[in-house]
Amino acid sequence: MSIEPAAAVPVLLLSVRDEYAGRRWAPPGRHWPAQPSAVGGLDLVAGGTWLAVSPGSDSGAAGGPVAACLLNGFGTPAPEPARLSRGELPLLAVRGGRVDELDLDRYDPFHLVVVRPDGARVLSWGGGPGGRLVELELPTGLSVVLNDGPEGLAENRTASERIRALMAARAAHFRPRFEAVPRPEPLPGAASAGEAWGGWLPIVSGDGLALDAPAALVQRREFGDGRIWGSSSISLLAFGPAGVRYDFGRAPVTAGDGFRRVELSGPPG
Repeated sequence: MSIEPAAAVPVLLLSVRDEYAGRRWAPPGRHWPAQPSAVGGLDLVAGGTWLAVSPGSDSGAAGGPVAACLLNGFGTPAPEPARLSRGELPLLAVRGGRVDELDLDRYDPFHLVVVRPDGARVLSWGGGPGGRLVELELPTGLSVVLNDGPEGLAENRTASERIRALMAARAAHFRPRFEAVPRPEPLPGAASAGEAWGGWLPIVSGDGLALDAPAALVQRREFGDGRIWGSSSISLLAFGPAGVRYDFGRAPVTAGDGFRRVELSGPPG
């Protein structure tokens, strides 16, 4: 996440979705008739999404464009009989709903990044009796949000040294890589993802790292028993005065030719 209020395009979001390879999904579209302006990828298992975008045309939306991106967190899982899907949370957020009014005990731990044209905030829930929802407004500059929360500093973090090391390696490699190239200004009228995102696109596409490298942003890891965990898609969003630009690619992608523009304007349908 990059926030620069004085820039031509103040807010940029990069989201890499990691999931088990066998979980079925559909690419971004208007998949929810009850929420016609919401655009996002569809989880075909639970019916929700990991990232939703709204240009602000739903009657219930709170004003202008908004996006919401979900990350699984660590902590105390919800009790099985009462558990609800976290995939409904991005849809709630982009229609202006309030996460703090939910019965959060029914949700597994999560971090929800809510993005606006003037900034972004992270809502973090660690689960468990007596748990609390923590809200953090992201500062100006470059921020990294992990499954351990913003900058890996959530109240509830993983107990696995291996997972902690992998997340730390990702952040340590990619933060200076993004800072070393000019910050892009992805205007809605740019013809291609390469034109829009410039020097960021090769980095977003994996930066040449092997899929099983410790620092891999676009990854694939085998856990045995046929279980494969990896990156299934990459989303790039830019919020500016002219609106929202959304580029999407199935992972792994080749920089420049693996992304498509997601249409956000026009009549829902």
